Amino acid sequence: MKRIAIIGGDGTGPEVVAEALKCLKAVADKVGFAYETENFDWGGDRYLKTGEVLPEDAAETLRKFDSILLGAIGHPDVKPGILEKGILLNLRFALDQYINLRPVILYEGVETPLAGKGPKDIDFVVVRENTEGLYVGTGGFMKKDTPDEVAVQESVNTRKGVERCIRFAFELARKRNKMNKVTLCGKTNVLTFAWDLWERTFHEVGASQYPEIERDYAHVDATCMWMVKNPEWFDVIVTDNMFGDIITDLGAVIQGGMGIAAGGNLNPEGVSMFEPIGGSAPKYTGLGKINPMASILSVQMMLDQFGETKGAKLLENACIKVISKKMKSMGAGKMGMTTSEVGDSVVEQIEIL
Repeated sequence: MKRIAIIGGDGTGPEVVAEALKCLKAVADKVGFAYETENFDWGGDRYLKTGEVLPEDAAETLRKFDSILLGAIGHPDVKPGILEKGILLNLRFALDQYINLRPVILYEGVETPLAGKGPKDIDFVVVRENTEGLYVGTGGFMKKDTPDEVAVQESVNTRKGVERCIRFAFELARKRNKMNKVTLCGKTNVLTFAWDLWERTFHEVGASQYPEIERDYAHVDATCMWMVKNPEWFDVIVTDNMFGDIITDLGAVIQGGMGIAAGGNLNPEGVSMFEPIGGSAPKYTGLGKINPMASILSVQMMLDQFGETKGAKLLENACIKVISKKMKSMGAGKMGMTTSEVGDSVVEQIEIL
């Protein structure tokens, strides 16, 4: 029996999570997967009522679960950064979710802005280090609010953190068995200290333990260029927290938009958290226009991490059927279906397949 914590969050988050759970139930009924859920009201509304972002024992509470399904965080009446840092970053760090995993897959029937590219060209994964780098928050101000103000933000990179991220990327390339290639995305020509550590670790680990996996390197600016020009060159990309944050949004665009972009914050030895990578989209709240497919595919990633490969494949195939045959677009309000109708259609396909 798997225990799943549900954080619907803000805006359209609860709506997309409802459809994801609807699909999870259909898969569980079909393949015999046993689970239970518990809801948590953490988000903007709770913060505005209580002034508390998270309870003090939030991380300890979540460690009792096998996984977390998150809808979205971000409230229009809460200053940007309070909820994002207080909930998302707080939980990632506290639960040591050191891998952010972002599949970039163009499914049949989905439009990409890349001319001449199709599903065979866009099928790679970004492995982003998730607990170090610039997001640690190390730094400070000097002479704040004066003409001589100084602001320092430091990127923190440890051998342990870098190595476990790189090792995960090599293992994933081996598991995918597609191109057997890992590309390190960095900036070795300018950020000489952090990226010297990343590059040395990349080649040491790769050469000694994964000799069959091809090692490739590209500066982050070149990576962005090649993701647009030749996405078929990539299999697994591994990078740091900041660069990963940037290139995964570009990945979402080339795979058809935020409405289909799922992600996971993984602790392979602990509790992971799965979510659509888009925001809370408050302007669509309650209108039935938001695309829940990214949230549904987040459940697919969760099932895969649980080792429920049959259920994960069933759910992905059902999504592919709905995406390619029934949905007009991945954009909010352009799907040709309501939010709940998308979920219903996936459930229908699960029952057919």
